[in-house]
Amino acid sequence: MNFQTGEILYIDKPYRWTSFDVVNKVRWLLCKRLGTKKLKVGHAGTLDPLATGVMIVCTGRATKRIDELQAHTKEYIAVLRLGATTPSFDLEHEIDAYYPTEHITREQVESVLQTFLGRIEQVPPAYSAVKVDGKRAYDLARKDKEVELKPKVLIIDEIELLGCELNEGNPLPAPAEGDPCSSLRGEAGTPHSSPTTIPRSGMRNKAFLHSPEQPTDATAYPSITIRVVCSKGTYIRALARDIGVALGSGAHLTALRRTRVGDVGVNDCITMDAFPEWLEQQDIELPEQS
Repeated sequence: MNFQTGEILYIDKPYRWTSFDVVNKVRWLLCKRLGTKKLKVGHAGTLDPLATGVMIVCTGRATKRIDELQAHTKEYIAVLRLGATTPSFDLEHEIDAYYPTEHITREQVESVLQTFLGRIEQVPPAYSAVKVDGKRAYDLARKDKEVELKPKVLIIDEIELLGCELNEGNPLPAPAEGDPCSSLRGEAGTPHSSPTTIPRSGMRNKAFLHSPEQPTDATAYPSITIRVVCSKGTYIRALARDIGVALGSGAHLTALRRTRVGDVGVNDCITMDAFPEWLEQQDIELPEQS
């Protein structure tokens, strides 16, 4: 292997690691193994810190292929908690509002999901890296400023309901106790190969908005698990938000795993825990010493 000429690595990103954390760690390990201080390393598609799964990392001259690799179709498995929202529409922030869920049925969920198939327009979350007048949207959101984001045209190739737990009072575990994506490990199944002003918490179904007080009844936390095959630039957090609104409620992600990028699946990836040992076993072409 020649990491300076260029190699493409498939990494299973760990929970709570940023995409930069992965690139930084890979670069450090490679530089140590190669005995060099500099090596170009980049990734082909960001994953949120609370997401896990397929991340493609390129080294050396292979970084020129990043745009090509980013364009590939992606597959995700996501768990959505219904009846509540957070400012970021995932577990990065605390729940800030609750909504009714007793009217939601499995048939309604399946029907609503089908409305997202094909070409859609999606407004990115306020907590995103999208630039607004030269500033990152998440920087503005963290300062409680309203963010004006334009909808993006995306393609949802497939959306499938994998699990549906309605009105059963089984809240998912809090992230502080471990990785909620752990239940999503393994193969997820073979896939078939005008400006909008958003408040800090993003789009909400105001007609159903409840005060941010925790419900006391046993039906507080219904959830659904979905599989999504989509185009580049799709925010699954925003999709969760929009599904909640379409259900006449609210929703946010409690687990997200990217299971495929193009033809690369999670079974093709190496974990960061296993990466150092894997690297030691490789036949690596070392740089010439001047």
